[in-house]
Amino acid sequence: MFRKIIIISILLITTVVLGQSVKPTLLKEKDFFSNFKNLTLQQILDTAKYYNNKNSIDTALFCYSLIINLTEKGINNEQQLKHIDAHFHVGNLYSRISDYSNSYDFYIKALSLSEKYNIDTLNFKIYNNIGNIYSRFGKFDVAKTYYKNALEVCPDSSAIVAMLSNLGKIEIETKNIDSAFHILNKALQISKRQNDSFLHTILNNIASIYHEKKYYDSAFYCLRLALEAAKRGNQIEYEADNLTGLGKLFLEINKIDSAFHYINISNKIAKENNLFGILTKNYLVLSQIEESKKNIGGAFEYYKTYSNLKDSVFNVEKFGEINQLQRFYEISKTNRQIEELTFENKIKERTIYYQRIIRYIISVVLLLVIIGFLHIYLQKKKLNKAYRALVEKNLEIIKISDKSSKKQEKKSKKRSLSQNVYEEIVSKILNVMKDTEIICDPNFSINRLADILQSNYTYVSESINFVLKKNFSTILNEFRINEAQRLFSNPDTKKYTVDFVGEKVGYNSRSSFYRAFKEITGVTPSFYMKSIHENEG
Repeated sequence: MFRKIIIISILLITTVVLGQSVKPTLLKEKDFFSNFKNLTLQQILDTAKYYNNKNSIDTALFCYSLIINLTEKGINNEQQLKHIDAHFHVGNLYSRISDYSNSYDFYIKALSLSEKYNIDTLNFKIYNNIGNIYSRFGKFDVAKTYYKNALEVCPDSSAIVAMLSNLGKIEIETKNIDSAFHILNKALQISKRQNDSFLHTILNNIASIYHEKKYYDSAFYCLRLALEAAKRGNQIEYEADNLTGLGKLFLEINKIDSAFHYINISNKIAKENNLFGILTKNYLVLSQIEESKKNIGGAFEYYKTYSNLKDSVFNVEKFGEINQLQRFYEISKTNRQIEELTFENKIKERTIYYQRIIRYIISVVLLLVIIGFLHIYLQKKKLNKAYRALVEKNLEIIKISDKSSKKQEKKSKKRSLSQNVYEEIVSKILNVMKDTEIICDPNFSINRLADILQSNYTYVSESINFVLKKNFSTILNEFRINEAQRLFSNPDTKKYTVDFVGEKVGYNSRSSFYRAFKEITGVTPSFYMKSIHENEG
């Protein structure tokens, strides 16, 4: 039917070119068609694209036909490319009015010419649009193959976005939701970077995913964004398609008035612009709206219109006589009910599956908790055993210490000097130890101390052991480390290193200084110096 309309339109325009009258509303200038013979090939192509954008399909078809009917002999590469381009755009025009048979035919001719001329510049667009045709007829495997072919030869990142969006839509149709979301998200990221004109398509497809998952708020948000993007780009077909999507969404959430509102707006745009594919979808939704309102007669009338359009637009087998449409309508309704029941059963099965998983997880967690408590119990038992062994060891040490103390007492009874003399010697020893220049001499020893006190090694050693209960080495380390602490605390020594301080207080080796310092203070010199400086800061 629509093919005949186009053929008649072209014949009328051809008649105009031959000299008959023409309506001024179809012309940009008064004698436009009579001047075609004076236009260059590029000017004809530009004129065709102008009328294409103005949605004057008949005029655009006439312009493209002038290029298509050029003789192929002796044309250069640029003219060959325009020849292919004309076939491609005619395919687009037929697709726009849902004449998919002619559309497919011109796309195939364009591909044949590209092979003949060895020019593949437009191949990615042709593959993509052929994929669109197969997608509309539900041949998703074939459509997917064409989209992938388009991606392989696509040189343009903007077109890549469109193809990824189409692939995402195929994945949605074939219920590969995770794959669809991944592909569409990739397309969305590229589109945002480029401020791309295909943003509305991506958002529309993402809305379909949310619709499928029944995330209605997210689906509505994406559809509204897609609608705004389509309006900004003055893309009438996508605007109408988005309005249809909103209508279907509101129908599903049982907001009938809103659904009817959006479908009516979409229908108005589709009728004004001959968007028969969208009209077909709209009449099906209108039938479902009337059905939800229990208006069986109205639902049936809309369904008849939908069936007629579907038969005409998509070239499907005819339903038969009008009196058989009611039966098909009932079958369609029954199928939807079966699908709903199947979906509910899947939800129940999935719920049972998740419940099993949860029970399994709880069992595993309980088992791990029991194992954990058992491990803690065994560790505590080992620890108690270790504590008992340690106590027993300490008791043995105490006994040994008691024996050592008794032996020491026996020895102390054999002291050479009286207690008063020992205390007097210790007093002198402590006075000498206060002299940092003496004790910080690396060669300072107990013999040197005895010489300074004009005494002997035995008396000095016995005095320290009897009065201070320590030996000479311990006393010397205590005084030296005390001096080291004083130096560390002095702000003027911040520039000094630990090794320098160790040498300054009489230690010839780093290890002996570290060992003595940690034994007396409980920390290393480095840690002590760092702590002092942090407190000052």
